[in-house]
Amino acid sequence: MKTINPEYIERVNQLINRCPYFDLLSMRILEVGAGFSKMEIDLAQKHLQPFGFVHGGVFASIIDAASFWSLFYEIEDPDTGVTTVDLKLNYLAPAVSGKLIAKGRQIKLGRTLGYADAEVTDADGRILAHGASTVILLPGQGLRANPPLPPKFL
Repeated sequence: MKTINPEYIERVNQLINRCPYFDLLSMRILEVGAGFSKMEIDLAQKHLQPFGFVHGGVFASIIDAASFWSLFYEIEDPDTGVTTVDLKLNYLAPAVSGKLIAKGRQIKLGRTLGYADAEVTDADGRILAHGASTVILLPGQGLRANPPLPPKFL
Protein backbone atom coordinates (compact mmCIF):
# COMPACT_ATOMS: atom_id res chain seq x y z
CA MET A 1 0.00 0.00 0.00
CA LYS A 2 1.24 3.48 -0.85
CA THR A 3 1.93 6.06 1.85
CA ILE A 4 -0.49 9.00 1.84
CA ASN A 5 1.17 12.41 1.74
CA PRO A 6 0.31 14.22 5.02
CA GLU A 7 0.39 17.58 3.20
CA TYR A 8 -2.25 16.28 0.76
CA ILE A 9 -4.48 15.22 3.67
CA GLU A 10 -4.07 18.62 5.33
CA ARG A 11 -4.98 20.52 2.15
CA VAL A 12 -7.97 18.29 1.37
CA ASN A 13 -9.22 18.60 4.95
CA GLN A 14 -9.07 22.38 4.59
CA LEU A 15 -11.20 22.12 1.44
CA ILE A 16 -13.66 19.76 3.13
CA ASN A 17 -14.10 21.87 6.24
CA ARG A 18 -14.69 25.02 4.19
CA CYS A 19 -17.22 23.55 1.77
CA PRO A 20 -20.63 25.28 1.90
CA TYR A 21 -22.61 22.19 2.92
CA PHE A 22 -20.30 21.40 5.81
CA ASP A 23 -20.56 25.03 6.90
CA LEU A 24 -24.37 24.88 6.70
CA LEU A 25 -24.45 21.90 9.08
CA SER A 26 -21.53 23.04 11.26
CA MET A 27 -19.88 19.74 10.31
CA ARG A 28 -16.14 19.20 10.27
CA ILE A 29 -13.70 16.43 9.71
CA LEU A 30 -11.49 15.74 12.72
CA GLU A 31 -9.41 12.76 11.62
CA VAL A 32 -9.02 10.94 8.35
CA GLY A 33 -6.72 8.40 6.78
CA ALA A 34 -6.58 5.15 4.88
CA GLY A 35 -9.79 3.33 5.77
CA PHE A 36 -11.15 5.60 8.51
CA SER A 37 -12.60 9.00 9.27
CA LYS A 38 -13.97 10.91 12.23
CA MET A 39 -16.48 13.74 11.80
CA GLU A 40 -18.27 16.02 14.24
CA ILE A 41 -21.27 18.35 14.32
CA ASP A 42 -21.83 20.83 17.14
CA LEU A 43 -25.61 20.75 17.43
CA ALA A 44 -27.63 23.96 17.40
CA GLN A 45 -31.24 25.05 17.03
CA LYS A 46 -30.90 24.86 13.22
CA HIS A 47 -30.47 21.06 13.44
CA LEU A 48 -33.80 20.44 15.18
CA GLN A 49 -37.08 19.32 13.63
CA PRO A 50 -40.44 20.70 14.93
CA PHE A 51 -40.59 18.21 17.84
CA GLY A 52 -37.23 19.36 19.21
CA PHE A 53 -35.09 16.41 18.10
CA VAL A 54 -32.17 16.49 15.69
CA HIS A 55 -33.56 16.02 12.18
CA GLY A 56 -32.86 12.65 10.56
CA GLY A 57 -31.26 14.40 7.61
CA VAL A 58 -28.47 15.63 9.89
CA PHE A 59 -27.73 12.04 10.91
CA ALA A 60 -27.88 10.95 7.26
CA SER A 61 -25.46 13.71 6.25
CA ILE A 62 -22.82 12.88 8.84
CA ILE A 63 -23.09 9.13 8.14
CA ASP A 64 -22.75 9.80 4.41
CA ALA A 65 -19.73 12.05 4.93
CA ALA A 66 -17.94 9.78 7.43
CA SER A 67 -18.43 6.74 5.18
CA PHE A 68 -17.31 8.67 2.10
CA TRP A 69 -14.11 10.06 3.61
CA SER A 70 -13.14 6.68 5.08
CA LEU A 71 -12.83 5.45 1.48
CA PHE A 72 -11.33 8.48 -0.24
CA TYR A 73 -7.67 8.28 0.76
CA GLU A 74 -7.11 4.75 -0.54
CA ILE A 75 -8.27 5.58 -4.07
CA GLU A 76 -5.06 5.27 -6.08
CA ASP A 77 -5.73 7.77 -8.89
CA PRO A 78 -5.88 11.35 -7.55
CA ASP A 79 -7.94 12.36 -10.60
CA THR A 80 -10.81 10.07 -9.57
CA GLY A 81 -13.92 11.61 -8.08
CA VAL A 82 -16.39 9.87 -5.81
CA THR A 83 -20.11 10.20 -5.18
CA THR A 84 -22.64 8.31 -3.09
CA VAL A 85 -24.98 5.91 -4.89
CA ASP A 86 -26.66 4.32 -1.87
CA LEU A 87 -27.15 5.20 1.77
CA LYS A 88 -28.83 3.06 4.41
CA LEU A 89 -29.19 3.99 8.05
CA ASN A 90 -30.90 3.20 11.28
CA TYR A 91 -31.82 5.79 13.89
CA LEU A 92 -31.22 4.25 17.29
CA ALA A 93 -31.73 7.11 19.76
CA PRO A 94 -32.72 10.78 19.53
CA ALA A 95 -30.45 13.74 20.15
CA VAL A 96 -31.43 17.27 21.13
CA SER A 97 -28.13 19.02 21.91
CA GLY A 98 -24.40 18.51 22.28
CA LYS A 99 -22.32 16.87 19.57
CA LEU A 100 -22.76 14.20 16.95
CA ILE A 101 -19.55 12.24 16.43
CA ALA A 102 -19.36 9.89 13.46
CA LYS A 103 -16.63 7.34 12.90
CA GLY A 104 -16.42 5.98 9.36
CA ARG A 105 -14.83 2.67 8.43
CA GLN A 106 -13.94 1.33 5.03
CA ILE A 107 -15.29 -2.14 4.40
CA LYS A 108 -14.31 -2.68 0.74
CA LEU A 109 -12.86 -0.54 -2.02
CA GLY A 110 -12.88 -1.90 -5.55
CA ARG A 111 -12.08 -0.40 -8.96
CA THR A 112 -15.55 1.09 -9.48
CA LEU A 113 -17.41 0.84 -6.16
CA GLY A 114 -16.60 1.30 -2.50
CA TYR A 115 -18.53 0.32 0.63
CA ALA A 116 -18.18 1.80 4.11
CA ASP A 117 -20.14 2.25 7.29
CA ALA A 118 -20.33 4.81 10.08
CA GLU A 119 -21.51 4.92 13.67
CA VAL A 120 -22.82 8.11 15.25
CA THR A 121 -22.49 8.70 18.97
CA ASP A 122 -22.98 11.61 21.32
CA ALA A 123 -20.09 13.03 23.39
CA ASP A 124 -20.78 10.41 26.09
CA GLY A 125 -20.38 7.53 23.61
CA ARG A 126 -24.10 6.65 23.42
CA ILE A 127 -24.84 5.16 19.98
CA LEU A 128 -27.43 7.29 18.18
CA ALA A 129 -27.35 5.95 14.62
CA HIS A 130 -25.56 3.56 12.30
CA GLY A 131 -25.44 3.46 8.53
CA ALA A 132 -23.66 2.21 5.45
CA SER A 133 -22.93 3.74 2.09
CA THR A 134 -21.93 2.61 -1.38
CA VAL A 135 -19.96 5.05 -3.53
CA ILE A 136 -19.00 5.03 -7.19
CA LEU A 137 -15.56 6.06 -8.41
CA LEU A 138 -15.59 8.54 -11.29
CA PRO A 139 -12.33 8.68 -13.28
CA GLY A 140 -11.38 12.16 -14.46
CA GLN A 141 -13.56 13.89 -11.83
CA GLY A 142 -10.99 14.43 -9.06
CA LEU A 143 -10.76 17.34 -6.64
CA ARG A 144 -9.81 20.68 -8.11
CA ALA A 145 -8.00 23.19 -5.94
CA ASN A 146 -6.31 26.51 -6.46
CA PRO A 147 -3.41 26.33 -5.87
CA PRO A 148 -3.20 22.71 -7.07
CA LEU A 149 -3.04 19.95 -4.47
CA PRO A 150 0.31 18.36 -3.65
CA PRO A 151 0.90 14.72 -4.71
CA LYS A 152 -1.53 12.32 -3.01
CA PHE A 153 1.12 9.69 -2.25
CA LEU A 154 4.75 9.93 -1.16
